[in-house]
Amino acid sequence: QVQLVESGGGLVQAGGSLRLSCAASGSVFTIYRMGWYRQAPGKQRELVASITSGGTTNYADFVKGRFTISRDNAKNTVYLQMNSLKPEDTAVYSCTMAINSRVRDYWGQGTQVTVSS
Repeated sequence: QVQLVESGGGLVQAGGSLRLSCAASGSVFTIYRMGWYRQAPGKQRELVASITSGGTTNYADFVKGRFTISRDNAKNTVYLQMNSLKPEDTAVYSCTMAINSRVRDYWGQGTQVTVSS
């Protein structure tokens, strides 16, 4: 059994910062790709950022220069540092990890991020 638990969401003013964390627990042996997605009300879920086991990162254009994804393999944790937040960043943010298999993705429960103007 594998679980992903997220933390760090909340309410912040525009221009502020938040740091999201997502930790995997259970029968975790190898974690391949890690990533963050978000879904705003009435919109489709979209990729925010991802990071490979080798540390290669990929960002959506709308967060480049503002968000940073990182991972701590010893803690089975992925982070998303979000700076210069905008009201349009308001969404439920969910982490995902490919654990023990490159084709088996696990998902966190999601954490709400609300940016006020």
